[in-house]
Amino acid sequence: MVTPPRPFASTAVAERFDGFPPDTRAGLLELRDLIFETADDLPAAGRIEETLKWGQPAYLTPDSRSGTTIRLGIPKTGGFALYVHCQTTLLSEFQSLFPDKFKYEGNRAIHFTPGQPLPFEKLRLLIKNALTYHLK
Repeated sequence: MVTPPRPFASTAVAERFDGFPPDTRAGLLELRDLIFETADDLPAAGRIEETLKWGQPAYLTPDSRSGTTIRLGIPKTGGFALYVHCQTTLLSEFQSLFPDKFKYEGNRAIHFTPGQPLPFEKLRLLIKNALTYHLK
């Protein structure tokens, strides 16, 4: 059974997704769904706030303050990306587990190619760690 898409938190966020090129929008929406699905299984994270930061869809844990912000966007090199705060250890730790599985942009992003399947279980680990980063 397919889960219906979650409604957007605001028209600004919905308009931002509508503004993405169709080939990248699909992947970004898959990442968005994965963020919410992962958060649903993490009571410690609490409510997830969807907003815009730097013009990108962003996901925060405002009540629990358990996590660091996750953002979704399109890098200058094309495709689409999941971003985390560059001063965290999230991507260096993730890269040590999966050094060759992803295309990394330093310690701030993972890049994806439209049309390629996303490795959801591996990404779920990164998202879980981001949403609970401050609980370590």
